[in-house]
Amino acid sequence: MKILLVACNPVVAPYPVYPLGMAVIASALKQAGHDVRQHDMLAGGFSLDTLREVLAADPPGLIGVSFRNLDNVNACNEAWYVDQLTELVAALRAASPAPILLGGPGFSVMPEQVLAASGADYGIVGEGERLVVELADRLARGERPEQRIWRAGASLDAAGMAAPAYDEAILAFYQGSGGVTPLQSKRGCPHRCAYCTYPLLEGHRLRPRDPDQVVDDIVALQARGAKQIFFTDSIFNDQAGHYRALVAAMRRRGVQIPWTGFFRPEMLSPELLADMKATGLNAVELGSDATSDATLRGMGKDFTFAEVKAVHDRFLAAQLTVSHYFMMGGPDETRATVEEGIANVLQLKGAASFIFLGVRILPDTPLAARAQAEGLIGPDVDLLHPVYYFSPALDRDWLHERLLAAFKPHRHVVYPPDAMDSGLAFLHRLGYTGMSIDLLLKRGDRRGHRAQ
Repeated sequence: MKILLVACNPVVAPYPVYPLGMAVIASALKQAGHDVRQHDMLAGGFSLDTLREVLAADPPGLIGVSFRNLDNVNACNEAWYVDQLTELVAALRAASPAPILLGGPGFSVMPEQVLAASGADYGIVGEGERLVVELADRLARGERPEQRIWRAGASLDAAGMAAPAYDEAILAFYQGSGGVTPLQSKRGCPHRCAYCTYPLLEGHRLRPRDPDQVVDDIVALQARGAKQIFFTDSIFNDQAGHYRALVAAMRRRGVQIPWTGFFRPEMLSPELLADMKATGLNAVELGSDATSDATLRGMGKDFTFAEVKAVHDRFLAAQLTVSHYFMMGGPDETRATVEEGIANVLQLKGAASFIFLGVRILPDTPLAARAQAEGLIGPDVDLLHPVYYFSPALDRDWLHERLLAAFKPHRHVVYPPDAMDSGLAFLHRLGYTGMSIDLLLKRGDRRGHRAQ
């Protein structure tokens, strides 16, 4: 069967993100014998006319749409992407009789609501490699399943996780728009952070891919001009130590490419850090999340701010670019913790800290249960549109003004979180590539380089 996969993600900050999920689904379908094309709306300028030309040139029997984000989780400057998805589905429906299938994290967190709002025919919740092939095979046989939402759970182990099939034209676009290419080495998250949907989408059990297959992907990407790898694992330095096997495989095979990922604030030995740097580790994004011990506990974290600071110092001493992401105004936040948090953030010199106002509430998370228990939301609240948790002990306007006043004089702290977006986009248009944090900080010999 001819299948067209379409990525619908307009987000370009802090840098445009290659549609990795679409590439994984394309790989699974190709392995099953289907004829697959990939189209990225961002790479195509979000032109519906261009999309219609793609459909007309080679009509598909099935159209899959990857939907990554419901919104931008920025309470200071909200952007909601479901309307954009609905417009896309309507254009596909008008131009093609093919069934339309939704997938991706933006769909999976609220599948019934997104399917109803978009008008698509089918949706797959969670890991799609197996179910997308089953649905495509049935459609190819002339069946039209009545079941509209298919739930995959989180059951795939290494053998079932398809290596991504990166599209040449799409890859070229992203290489010229920041140069950061995503890759996943494992799925799942054993932690229970109050706000997070990773365990809901990927399960609590960590399931690593075969390290040598991940290295194969890295080598292939490097041969195709990849400049920076971003490991999209929920946590790269998992406590089970799966990441150590990957680093060892990279060292054994002589891989050296700039790379980064999401790191838990946990001290790494100098020897392990040296091994990681030898393979190209040049930046870490720390899931710090809250700015005081009280609010860290409120967010479901099991580390302290002193540990965040110690890990921060270790990474800086290793000459790595460091960035933090903090949410203020969340569970157990008070005026006292706000002041403590401001002082704590300002200690994190030499790194970029992005500050978010409030915490986006998503269904079936501990945060949603707490918000209901505190009477902040009702049981029937529409969470498809952005709803944020703000501590009952705080006035939202006061918090916003306090954060503006506290962080405006400090270049290394970004509040609101999109305050630097236009500047980073301008640097990308000039041809600068690499980690946007480097471009923001312009730190010595680790500043971003200009593409030649």
